[in-house]
Amino acid sequence: MVPIVARARPGKGSEWGLMMIVPLALLLLAAPSTSVVLVDESYQIPANEWRYVEVSLQQQPALISADYRAEDGGKDVRVALLRREDLERLRNERAHGWLAETENGPTGRLRFRVRDPGEYAIVVDNRGGDRPASVYLKVSLDFGSGRGPEVTTISPRRRLAVILISFAVFFGIVTWSARRLLRHVGR
Repeated sequence: MVPIVARARPGKGSEWGLMMIVPLALLLLAAPSTSVVLVDESYQIPANEWRYVEVSLQQQPALISADYRAEDGGKDVRVALLRREDLERLRNERAHGWLAETENGPTGRLRFRVRDPGEYAIVVDNRGGDRPASVYLKVSLDFGSGRGPEVTTISPRRRLAVILISFAVFFGIVTWSARRLLRHVGR
């Protein structure tokens, strides 16, 4: 009788690993991106004026990111995120608010999570400058980060109530258990 001997083929295991890595890498490359670039270009902003980029969020919350760099002449440029109503007030030179803004300077970065759908605007403001500015602006939306529920805490009064109720239930259970245990031990 001749024994059957299985011989290992060199490199066979490594081929199987390679066959699994390639589809996995392709799957990761095909995964949808949750980030969208709205603007990636330079703007000419005259001295003592401003320009804006509209941002429309129709359904879901997003992180709005705006990075800017004044390429020449803009030392007092700033970027601000406004609601559409505040943009109209700014146009009419009335008092207006903003959701977020950067400090005046040649570069800056703005990040703000918008939770409510609506119309917004990124304003590039050169009203503090005495010369025209060429400003490179990149605005993007990220729908993927922070998808979980917003974490909040309860008020101190409710926190105290939860603690007191928990202690009362705990000591009630301990008392009930001790009475039953002592009743059975005493027999």
